[in-house]
Amino acid sequence: MTRPILTIASGNTKKVLEIQQMLGPLPLEVYKQPNNLNVEETGETYLENALLKARAAAKLTQTWTIADDSGLEVDALQGTPGIYSARYEKNNQDKIKKLLHELSDTPYRSALFRSVMVLCNSKGDLLAHAEGICWGEILKTPAYPNGEFESVLWVREANCTYGELNTTQLLKLGSRGKAARALSPELHKALGI
Repeated sequence: MTRPILTIASGNTKKVLEIQQMLGPLPLEVYKQPNNLNVEETGETYLENALLKARAAAKLTQTWTIADDSGLEVDALQGTPGIYSARYEKNNQDKIKKLLHELSDTPYRSALFRSVMVLCNSKGDLLAHAEGICWGEILKTPAYPNGEFESVLWVREANCTYGELNTTQLLKLGSRGKAARALSPELHKALGI
């Protein structure tokens, strides 16, 4: 019996590994998207962006596909950077610098990571989607050097930043982990596993 093939529509090896671990020991062959696939995120929502990636990967690979889109939403900044998190500035250091400058000394520093994950069949049809949210607050300085937004979002339940969550904590508390868990029953049903 051949195992179903699932492509994770991301070129980010770290993200692919993280999603693969979240899926657990399923009887699947899991691959990252082909290196030549580059999808411009032109959607106006996380769902639209995730769908753009999943559909492009499904059509190229002719396999079941999972994709996600996520971002940091800061309450005091009316939810920005949101879906523009990856394009907020040219590099991670500048993103964090801009975010902390915009927040300045504001005491109201609540924020969240939001992830939307989609499952498409080999034709690119949307079969299911799920959302996960991880609440936290923005620190005044990064917890460690050379980090991304994850280095400044303090997750109270874990007593550390998002970037310091271990694999188990990412599955339980992380936005992508919550989305993957919520999508899992649909994945099992669709692939017959």
